[in-house]
Parts: sequence; C-alpha cells; structure tokens
Amino acid sequence: MSNVQLWGESLRLLVELGATAAFALSGVLEAARKRMDAVGVCAVGFLAAFGGGTLRDLLLDQRPFFWVRHVEVLWGVLAICVLAMLFLRRRHFEVTERAIQWPDALGLGLFAATGLDQALQLQMPAVVAVLMGIITGVFGGVLRDIVCNEIPSAFKDHRPYAVCAFAGGWVYVGLVEIAAPAWLALVACVVVTAGLRALAVWRDLELPAWRV
Repeated sequence: MSNVQLWGESLRLLVELGATAAFALSGVLEAARKRMDAVGVCAVGFLAAFGGGTLRDLLLDQRPFFWVRHVEVLWGVLAICVLAMLFLRRRHFEVTERAIQWPDALGLGLFAATGLDQALQLQMPAVVAVLMGIITGVFGGVLRDIVCNEIPSAFKDHRPYAVCAFAGGWVYVGLVEIAAPAWLALVACVVVTAGLRALAVWRDLELPAWRV
C-alpha cells in the first residue's frame, strides 16, 4: 500500500473516530438532561455513537462491524461516559436542546462522510452511497432520542438534518466525479454537512411544513 493510500486510510479512520466521539457526547448530554443512571448514560452514549455505523455495516454486508475492528473505540466511548459521570454536576444537567445540537451537527457531518466513503469504496451507485451517508449520520441520533423517550429531533424540529447530509453527500460525489483528491472530497462533505446543520440551528432555518 502506498503512502498516499495509507494517509487516506488514516484520514478516514480519524474522521470516523471523531464522529463516534461527537455522537457519544451528544448521547451523554441527552442522558444527563434526562437524569439517567450510569447504565442509562452508557447505553445512550453507545447507541448514539455506534447505531448509524452498525446499520451501515449491516446494509453493506460488512463484517466485522467497525467498532469490532477497532475495539479501542469501545474503550474511548466508555471513557467519555465515565468522565461525564465524574465531572458533570447537577448544575450542568440543565443542558438545553440547542446546546446538544452542536456536537450532533459535527457528528452528522463526520458520519455522513464516512458512510458515503465506505459505500463508494465498495463501488455502490452514487445515489446508494449518498443514502448510506444519510443513514450513518442520522440513525445514531434517532436511536438516542427514541431511548430517551423523545420524538427524534431529525423528524420533529423542521430544521434541515438529513437534508444537510444529502447535500454534503452530493458535494462528495461531485468532487469525486471531477477527479478531486479523495481527502478533499471527504473534508468537503464534512464541512458542508456540519456547516449547513450548524447554520440551520443558529439561524433557526426550517423546512416547509406539510399543511393539512
């Protein structure tokens, strides 16, 4: 394997690790807001961190799952959960929904990029790859909210969420089609997806609602 390929694999792994940490943090914050016990915090953190990637691996028939291939990721998420329980105090539990959106937006961008990249590596059609990116980025947050007895924020707040991953995914595909470097396509997908979601949260941008 050439140095360029090794660098590309390292970048993909770093992006996936960053996404896992970001979503684990969003899960821990939501569990803290719900005042869950230690088991609840770990369960929600793990579901948020690994839910989307696990579903992606199932649909793409990838074995072992990414968190089995990189068992150190399990220890990292567990460390995030334990440190949160040690250092978060009651005064920190009143975390607003808006505060949770920032690590969630970052995780969405990072996971969307890795899901799409993996699907393209398996030579999936572009539209399938984009959908894999959306599933990877969205499903962990959906599981987090369901376990916390909330309607998933991806479905209820009317602010663009999956749409951001969809837009970022086509930016990735477009750059690949014009033979741009793989690292540039990966970074652009993260920036566009996370940036659009952050902009939607900051400016309270909303998608048109279905008026019955």
